[in-house]
Amino acid sequence: MNETTNIVRLRQPDTIDDPLTDILRAGARKLLAQAIEIEAETFLASMRELKLPDGRERLVRHGYGPERAIQTGIGSVEVRRVKIRDRGAMGEDRIRFTSAILPKWARRTKSLDALLPILYLRGLSTGDFQEALAALLGKDAPNLSPSAITRLTGEWQSEYERWQARDLSARRYVYVWADGVYLQARMEDQAECILVLIGATPEGKKELVGFQTGVRESAQSWRELLVEVKRRGLTIPPRIAVGDGALGFWKALDELFPGTHHQRCWLHKTANVLNKVPKSVQPGMKGALREIYLAPTRAQAEVAIDLFAEAYQARYPKAVECVRKDQRALLAFYDWPAEHWIHLRTTNPIESVFATVRHRTVRTKGSLSPTTARLMVFKLVMAASKSWRRLMGENQLPKVIAGVRFKDGAEIFPAPAHNVA
Repeated sequence: MNETTNIVRLRQPDTIDDPLTDILRAGARKLLAQAIEIEAETFLASMRELKLPDGRERLVRHGYGPERAIQTGIGSVEVRRVKIRDRGAMGEDRIRFTSAILPKWARRTKSLDALLPILYLRGLSTGDFQEALAALLGKDAPNLSPSAITRLTGEWQSEYERWQARDLSARRYVYVWADGVYLQARMEDQAECILVLIGATPEGKKELVGFQTGVRESAQSWRELLVEVKRRGLTIPPRIAVGDGALGFWKALDELFPGTHHQRCWLHKTANVLNKVPKSVQPGMKGALREIYLAPTRAQAEVAIDLFAEAYQARYPKAVECVRKDQRALLAFYDWPAEHWIHLRTTNPIESVFATVRHRTVRTKGSLSPTTARLMVFKLVMAASKSWRRLMGENQLPKVIAGVRFKDGAEIFPAPAHNVA
């Protein structure tokens, strides 16, 4: 006799029923498996010409590695690595297949690795990581235990030390941007900030050049940074540097790279000028400053400065003096390609990067040592650097390197020689 019973399955504590996430995870597992299969087959197809003496293919599939869980933003995804065997060689001569999609020892996605320093900067201790990430990755998420997090921070330290010791003798930076960035992170000494140097390569790619804690207005702090990058081989001076006039950077730059031109940052200059006038005056004055740096020629910019002085000298002489004293350095960008003006007028390459970092860091009761703060922010910046945009008008950079002169953004061509009869 069959008895019908209604069994109601109760949800266990600390579990969340989420069919959508389950579907996404299942789909991700299938897509990842397909991508790995295609990658392996593509590799084998590229090696089909390699044969054994008896005519058989030298490289063949050799099953799969053990299944492992990869931690992703949607939780744990199980996957197996394709194994390929080289039947025609042994030892170092053997051809090995290494998956670019699934590196041999990968346990987490790169986006998840980037999340961990963010959480640390926000005040989360290593002991709290497991609980904080459980809601995102599942209660039993492996590879993210407190001990694993501690090991990971050790890896970040090693990565930072390798980056700091890298050889720069083969590098050249046409333009550089310098700034000292204060973060709302848990740093011990509020007088210190992150000194940042970003450079543009001859190909127009932006790279992080220098990075260390220091005092923004201190020439000695900047000197230490520049001495270090020069010691590691960066001997060719940048053509022009962009930064705030208050930086101790300029004195250090003139000592170590005396041939580099100066461009004052209009973003910082505008803020400094507006701080000298009442808020009611600031909107109109800000518009007048825009008229200066958006003028199409240096002559028109100089006229705009004269008009600015005429309008505000009587009531706000300090604001006018703030512009006048740096007039030459503020208008230096007119001697460079017009396509690059948008990059050279401000330190926006640094500001835009650290806007994201600032957004992700808040002041907390605890404090980080300068070493730990530098390490965590370094990881965030390196993650952000992968999406940095190239300079516009990169075809003009070879001309800049060659010393071609520009006036009001246009190339100056030498006057044709006239034959004397």
